[in-house]
Amino acid sequence: MKKINSVNIIGGGLAGSEAAWQLANFDIPVTIHEMRPIKMTEVHKTDNFSELVCSNSFRSDDFENNAVGLLHQELRIANSLIMDCADRSKIPAGGALAVDRDKFSSMVSSKILNHSLISINREEIKNLNSFDNEGPILVATGPLTSESLANTIISNTGENSLAFFDAIAPIVYFDSIDMNKAWFQSRYDKGDGKDYINCPLSKEQYFNFITELIKSKKIDFKHWEKETPYFEGCMPIEVMAERGIETLRHGPMKPFGLTNENDPLNKPYAVIQLRQDNALGSLWNIVGFQTKMTYEEQKRVFKTIPGLENAKFARLGGLHKNTFINSPSLLKNDLSLKSSPNIYFAGQITGVEGYVESSAIGLLAGLFISFFMKNKEIIFPPNETALGSLLYHVTNDANKNTFQPMNINFGLFSNIFSIENKQKKVDKKLKRKLISQNALNKISEWALSINKI
Repeated sequence: MKKINSVNIIGGGLAGSEAAWQLANFDIPVTIHEMRPIKMTEVHKTDNFSELVCSNSFRSDDFENNAVGLLHQELRIANSLIMDCADRSKIPAGGALAVDRDKFSSMVSSKILNHSLISINREEIKNLNSFDNEGPILVATGPLTSESLANTIISNTGENSLAFFDAIAPIVYFDSIDMNKAWFQSRYDKGDGKDYINCPLSKEQYFNFITELIKSKKIDFKHWEKETPYFEGCMPIEVMAERGIETLRHGPMKPFGLTNENDPLNKPYAVIQLRQDNALGSLWNIVGFQTKMTYEEQKRVFKTIPGLENAKFARLGGLHKNTFINSPSLLKNDLSLKSSPNIYFAGQITGVEGYVESSAIGLLAGLFISFFMKNKEIIFPPNETALGSLLYHVTNDANKNTFQPMNINFGLFSNIFSIENKQKKVDKKLKRKLISQNALNKISEWALSINKI
C-alpha cells in the first residue's frame, strides 16, 4: 500500500473521482481502489470511472431559480472535475444538464488515468483495515457498497447501515419510436424547445395504462429486501400509480406546457416524455419511468404507450439497493468518522442523493483531506451556499434522529432574510434569485481562499 503521505480512496464513482482530482491538484498522491472490472456490480457495465448507471441527467442547470442548478454553478467555481466533464459532454435537454453517458465517463476516466499523482488499484477492498499505514482513507463506494465492506463499516461505526431502493428507467432506440404519434417539444419550450420526445395519452389510454402498471408482474424480493423503503425522489412508476389514479398525471406524466403538433386541437390528458441519452441521439430514456416490473412486463406495458408500440429497448428498467450511513451521528463536520478520524466518507453513502450532490461531497472531502495533509485549518463553505447547506445536512447532529437521503433544495439553506423581511411576502422567484446571488458571491470568496492553501 501507499506511504503515510498518500490518501487511499475506496471507490471510483463520482465522489471518489472528484475527491481524487482535488487531492492530486493540491499535489497529494492518491490511490483509487476500484473493484471493477475484477468484480462487477449488478448495474455497472464498464470499468470506467464515474459511470452513470441511472439517468443521464444532472437535472436543472438554472442557477437562479433551482437549487441543483445553483450547486452546478458553485461546483464550476470550485473547479470540479465532474462538472467540467459534464459540460464538455452535454447533450440537448431543455433547461436540464444531460450528458452523453459514455462520453462523460470516458472523459472522467481519461483525466483520472493520466494524472501523474493518481494511482489505480483494481481490487475489492473488503476491510477498512486493509491498509498498512495510518494515512487518510476515504470511503466513496456509493449506493452499491459491497456486502463485505458494508459489514466492516458497520463494525467501525457501531451502527447498522440504512438502505433503500433506487430504480433505473428504460432506454429506447430512437428509430423504433413512431414520430407520427410522438413529437419533439420541451415543456414550456425551454432550451431550444425540442429537447424531449412526447407521447400523448387520452383519458381512456391513461386509465388503461395505470391499470396495467398496477397489475403487472414485479420482481421478487429477497427476504432481506422486503422491508427496504424506496427513496421518494426515485420512486418506481408502478408504486406511484398505486398511490392514486391521478398521481402520475401530476408527476412524470403531466401534460402541462405541451401541445401535440400532430393533433394540436386535442389536448392530451397525460404525456410521457423521453430524453436524449447519448450525443448521437440514437438512445432516449423514458423520463421518470424507473420500475421494478419484470423485463417481459416492461416490454408489454410500455408498448401500450402511443408512439412506443414497436419500441426496441437498449436497456430495461431495474432496481438496486442503496446503502448509506447515519452521517449526522457518525461524522464530524470535515466528513471524518468521530470514532476514527483518519477515515472519511463521501458521496451517496453519506446520505445525499443525486449525481451532483455526490460529486459535491466528494469535492469537499478531497479539499478537507488536503487541508489536513498540509496541516492547514479547514475553511468550510458558508452555510448560505449550496455546498455549505449540503454539508450541514449530512453533518448536523440535530438531524440524526430523522436522517434520510436528500437532494439539494432551497429548504436546506440558511435563511438570508431578516425577521422584518420574513414577515413580508417575497416573490418566490425573486427570493430564490437573491439566495442564489448571495450564494455565488460567497462561494466565489471561498474558492479564492481555498486556492491559497
